[in-house]
Amino acid sequence: MTASARQISTRHLLGIKDLNEADIQLIFETAENFKQVLNRPIKKVPSLRDITIANVFFENSTRTRLSFELAEKRLSADIVNFAASSSSVSKGETLIDTVNNILAMKVDMIVMRHPYVGAGVFLSRHVKAQIVNAGDGAHEHPTQALLDAFSIRERYGDVAGRKVAIIGDILHSRVALSNILCLQKLGAEVMVCGPTTLIPKHIAALGVRVEHDLTAALKWCDVANMLRIQLERQDIAYFPSLREYSMLYGLNKRLLDSLDKEITIMHPGPINRGVELTSDVADSKHAIILDQVENGVAIRMAVLYLLAGRQE
Repeated sequence: MTASARQISTRHLLGIKDLNEADIQLIFETAENFKQVLNRPIKKVPSLRDITIANVFFENSTRTRLSFELAEKRLSADIVNFAASSSSVSKGETLIDTVNNILAMKVDMIVMRHPYVGAGVFLSRHVKAQIVNAGDGAHEHPTQALLDAFSIRERYGDVAGRKVAIIGDILHSRVALSNILCLQKLGAEVMVCGPTTLIPKHIAALGVRVEHDLTAALKWCDVANMLRIQLERQDIAYFPSLREYSMLYGLNKRLLDSLDKEITIMHPGPINRGVELTSDVADSKHAIILDQVENGVAIRMAVLYLLAGRQE
């Protein structure tokens, strides 16, 4: 790996806020190399052969967990999978006790998803292992933002100067904040769009545009990143019905074809087809949703590889 001569500036990946632009570009260059590996007949490299990684998920996850696990296997790491639903956490065991028990098995790195904001930061202060945040509550999801920005870069050649609209449930999304921070560090313009009730009150302080009209947002942007409605995080009704939300903020082929330019459609998944996207949009040439999935493995390989180089 030619990028290995340079080091990432942080020992953990807790959020995009901890990365500088040089870190992000280094991750992208490393991911490009790993994409070549993934397209070879033998898709494995021995880069992390002596590293043991624990995937510790306190929330349900399919795509992120599988993506990390595949990335780890492609790097030849040893893997321990942990799901809170089938563990002693359900018996009242604390986060630190759970993780210390895992570390007693000589684990070097922990990939963790947790429902509470800041869980990764808390853990990084109490254990010696390196922590990769795979999502903490509605706060950050750094590897998702990295793979999204990498996919935009792949599509356009550069992220700088691009106009990206993040559309949907901004209030409950960890993807939105990480994307905003990552895209801004790379020189993109960012807009958020959605119902007033699903836009955080002070989000304009982050330097993003705020729009409540979907058509206006689509006419402005080069890239539309469509977020799902996170009903599992909503304790009150933020809009009258999914049908009304879909009518006002759902992207269909008719609306897409009415634009006087071509835009790129992204989605972090899982897609609620017929709500934020119709199937004919999700499966169209405008969408790079499956490219995002493929890039996710390469980005996560790059992150794990670069962090392993910072072991102390």
